[in-house]
Amino acid sequence: MSGSCCKVSLILGLAAGAALGCGSKPKPAPARAVRPPPAAEAADPGPVPPPAPTPLAPPTDLASATADNPLRPEAHVGTSIRDDAGPPRPGPPRLDALKLPPGFKIEVYATGVPNARSLALGAPGIVYVSTRRDKRVFAVVDRNRDHKADKVFTIAKGLDVPNGLAYRNGSLYIGQIPRILRLDKIDKRLANPPKPVVVTDALPTHEHHGWRYMKFGPDGWLYVAIGAPCNICKREEATFATISRMKPDGTGLEVFASGVRNSVGFDWHPETHELWFTENGRDDLGNDYPPDELNRAPRAGMNFGFPYCHAGVIQDPEFADRPCTEFEPPVQRLGPHAAALGMRFYTGSMFPPEYKNAIILAEHGSWNRERKLGYRVMVVRLEDNKAVSYEPLVTGWLDEATDQVWGRPVDVEVLDDGSLLISDDWKGVLYRVTYKK
Repeated sequence: MSGSCCKVSLILGLAAGAALGCGSKPKPAPARAVRPPPAAEAADPGPVPPPAPTPLAPPTDLASATADNPLRPEAHVGTSIRDDAGPPRPGPPRLDALKLPPGFKIEVYATGVPNARSLALGAPGIVYVSTRRDKRVFAVVDRNRDHKADKVFTIAKGLDVPNGLAYRNGSLYIGQIPRILRLDKIDKRLANPPKPVVVTDALPTHEHHGWRYMKFGPDGWLYVAIGAPCNICKREEATFATISRMKPDGTGLEVFASGVRNSVGFDWHPETHELWFTENGRDDLGNDYPPDELNRAPRAGMNFGFPYCHAGVIQDPEFADRPCTEFEPPVQRLGPHAAALGMRFYTGSMFPPEYKNAIILAEHGSWNRERKLGYRVMVVRLEDNKAVSYEPLVTGWLDEATDQVWGRPVDVEVLDDGSLLISDDWKGVLYRVTYKK
């Protein structure tokens, strides 16, 4: 039977029977080592975030401030800093006190123009002069063309702050607070002025920053400054704190540049025909903030920051809800509280070549400082629309040693011989600056 048993085992192919023999009990198979399951892989945390940037240190002065990290002065509390120029001092202009670069000379061009403010050239030999407090407009005439005034005519009187003047095609436009008038064919009627024509009476009536500055642009439109009716505020009316423009007949008023607190001087680059303007900064942020500004507006629709940001890098403490990065920075920061007013590109040929197409501007002088600043005529030279210098042309109306003032420049104009006129509303005169090697 044992042989049959083995055969059966072979036939069935039982490996155990073949190994143990017939009649033997199979031994239990040795236990197989069980490999432990692989350890669970750690969850992928994803990209490692970069370290948090180090917070920028708050700037402590204007030089270290940027649009991304602006200077943040504290809001004004209490009485304003005041160092007023006071009332005009009697006596003739003190020409010997005025300082100019070598080769330049200054003399009185005309007297008898009280409160002389904005200047506009008419026909050859005629300069129109506005006032702000005197309520009159004058024509200063050089009859024999020797570049010295011979006679002063009063061509309008009883006006409402007639600060702005613009001349076009024989007509003089006069900007008052609420309206603009026009005197037609005025060059030939100085002794018998025509009845004024109302161009528009739709301007704001607010007196604060309501003295207009006007000039015709190369596009033929009349540009008009409409200042903010306050030191610092936000108004819903779109035309406040702007330089706006209208057609010569007074229609089509539109905003050209916004966020402009108060501009009392602008001109167009003689080559690019782009608008440049001075702007007076707000008061009550201390002696040195903010600086006045020289700005460039090459196209319509640009915003220069008021009331949110000043000089491109100073966040207003009362209106901090829009950052400085949203607005256009100035080309040049001017003297703080210096009251930069009238400006012109120098297009004459009398001055040295480095003055060609430079900006000449009048700084009327400060009041919101413990020491006076301004009361001078400055020059800003440009390269590729960038300011490369900001330096004096005429100083001396302010005696810095005594902090006393005897004159205040307001506007400038280039005469046809290349000399420069300067108005002085304190002395009621026009000066003429010439150059000779």
